[in-house]
Amino acid sequence: MKIYIIIVGLLFPVCSYTQVVTGKVTNSNDEPLIGANVYWVNAASGTTTDNQGAFEIEKSDEKKLIASYVGHQPDTIDITNQTFITFQLNSIENLEEVVVKDRKDGVVFSNINAIKTEQITTTELKKAACCDLAGCFGTQTSVQPQTTNVITNAKELRILGLSGVYNQVLIDGFPMIQGLTYTYGISSIPGTLVDNIFISKGTNSVLQGYESIAGQINVITKEPDNADPLLLNVYVNSFMEKHVNVNYVFKKGKWSNLAAFHTVQPASRIDRDEDNFLDLPLLTRYMFSNKWKYGKETNWGWNSKIGVRFLNENRVGGQEYFDVATDKGSTTVYGQSVTINQPEIWTKTGYRFDDNNNLAFFASGFYQNQNSYFGTVKYNAQQLNFYANAQYEKKYSTHDLKTGVSFRHLNINEEVNFTDDDLARTYAGNYQRIEYIPGVFAENTMRFLDDRLTWIAGIRADHHNQFGLKVTPRTLVKFDFSAQSTIRANIGKGWRTANVFSENINLLVSSRDIIFEEALQPEEAINYGINYIHKYEVGTVSGYLSTDFYRTEFQNQVFPDYDTDATQAILTNYRGTSISSGFQAEVLMRLGKSVEVKTGYNYLDVFRQEGDTKVLLPFNSKHNVLATFSYRPTSDKFHIDLNAHWYGKQRLPNTSNNPPEYQRPDFSKPYTIVNTQFTYNFKALELYVGIENIFDFRQRQPIISWENPFSPYFDTSSVWGPTRGREIYMGFRYYLKEE
Repeated sequence: MKIYIIIVGLLFPVCSYTQVVTGKVTNSNDEPLIGANVYWVNAASGTTTDNQGAFEIEKSDEKKLIASYVGHQPDTIDITNQTFITFQLNSIENLEEVVVKDRKDGVVFSNINAIKTEQITTTELKKAACCDLAGCFGTQTSVQPQTTNVITNAKELRILGLSGVYNQVLIDGFPMIQGLTYTYGISSIPGTLVDNIFISKGTNSVLQGYESIAGQINVITKEPDNADPLLLNVYVNSFMEKHVNVNYVFKKGKWSNLAAFHTVQPASRIDRDEDNFLDLPLLTRYMFSNKWKYGKETNWGWNSKIGVRFLNENRVGGQEYFDVATDKGSTTVYGQSVTINQPEIWTKTGYRFDDNNNLAFFASGFYQNQNSYFGTVKYNAQQLNFYANAQYEKKYSTHDLKTGVSFRHLNINEEVNFTDDDLARTYAGNYQRIEYIPGVFAENTMRFLDDRLTWIAGIRADHHNQFGLKVTPRTLVKFDFSAQSTIRANIGKGWRTANVFSENINLLVSSRDIIFEEALQPEEAINYGINYIHKYEVGTVSGYLSTDFYRTEFQNQVFPDYDTDATQAILTNYRGTSISSGFQAEVLMRLGKSVEVKTGYNYLDVFRQEGDTKVLLPFNSKHNVLATFSYRPTSDKFHIDLNAHWYGKQRLPNTSNNPPEYQRPDFSKPYTIVNTQFTYNFKALELYVGIENIFDFRQRQPIISWENPFSPYFDTSSVWGPTRGREIYMGFRYYLKEE
């Protein structure tokens, strides 16, 4: 721990003479404008406001600061010695055209927020195709997408080297990725519907629940009152997979509405490494969503948001000649098929009494029906999920108090059967889990030393119908050394109940037998960390330097044991020493008005202590490096984006007990992936073409015993790298701007 603190002190001095201007952008009703552009006159870049309408921007030799927002009249303020500025923008009636000359930063770190939050904006998302949420992190160091089932291309999002189950993934602030939805849920959110992604590491606020052991990812979809009236996106790749997205906005009075349609049509059948298995599953998806909004959260009186979504998805993978109509559950042709139907609804309704008192009610629910075959394993499951939260917010003196009650209900029923029992697997049966979890919570934000010191103290108590009372305390501290240098620290507890099959789908895919040695208890862990960020501007060079260290210590962990027997996955409550330590350093530099470069390094040490032996957990690269480059001329006619990822070796499951032909090395090879995209902008049309994995690196024939997928040694869990190789894609985005 000391060495990381020394490194921080040497690399990032806390003294700085750079000054910033902070402020807020509102409309004529004093409502904050989220995502408003703030920039200096004659500058090609600037900043954007956060979800409170607040901003901060480095001082410039220029003296005129401009704020602009779609549908509002821009405003300019002469800056002398002010340090806090308030812009009040008036809406424009009969507006023919609004030209926003500023460009949003791709990644934003706010010094105002007490929790270190990395905000990924639409500017960053457009640097790649971002067909779905799983593909929105290709230019980020903090989040690592990981494939959990190579045959159906199921993915998870990892933070701090831990499985994605330890992250709390929220959609518009709601816990919609849980249980069954964990397996494919992040892939079902189209990138064209995403407005901002907020990433924070470690334990966070207690307001959203008791999870977020390793971090939280909050995906904010586009707001009806702040989106283009029409967006059409069409995409196709070299495997001939096709995506079509349409967003349509309608407004009337205080109501606004955003309707979205998304579809994916399947790729061709491709098997480049000649193992008889498809390199890419055949995916067919239809999704419709609608988001209504009434009023503003900052206005006195009522406000509301309502969202509905329906998802229908079919995934087919396996051997190249597998026919889903005739070969499901076959003992001669190996295939996998997944059919999902999922309706969902959520609402947030609030009543603001005045500027200091607010009451908000959150509620969401979804039902998922999933029918699946994984070779000879038949897996059918249904889940009903309900969440409610009533929250009262009070501002007084230098404090912000939020308190309330919450309730969660989960009813998940899973049925596992075998169409053939030659492998003598033992885990067939019906698995049902019903959870009722009422809870209470309180969180107070306190500010001291002229707002240079912020302290958040939170606690919640939840009662699980099976496991009893669980108390979750968390605290976070932020201190501003200067307007540019901020240090934060946090410590807290988190817990969760495990859903073995949906969270470890690769267990159903392989021939391993699943052994439940005992009844599984909730996973519990303590996470603590420290992070430091310094923003700088020297002449025409600006950017930030960020570093952090986090450590997670489990009191109980449920993680499949792949090593004791290569034909089994053993599940138990591990109460020994299990630790994840992660160090990250990142530097972003903007050179002039057109060039941006970023490099990041991630060190992960994820292990268990078994006696005197330190055992690394599989599928984690101890060393990762990311480098990105972007060029966008001041004309904004085009931009070129390039990113390169280097991954160090990963420990793999032990296969030494297998026959020699089915054994694999203990560690993978280091490898590099390079991606690029070129985008050309017309007035209302963007054309883009890109290449993922330019140098065509592939882990060849990743499936053990692919020649005989019904043998005891068939296993897909040794996948550590890309398997489908180079992918070329092209597409266009058409925008109809607001008149």
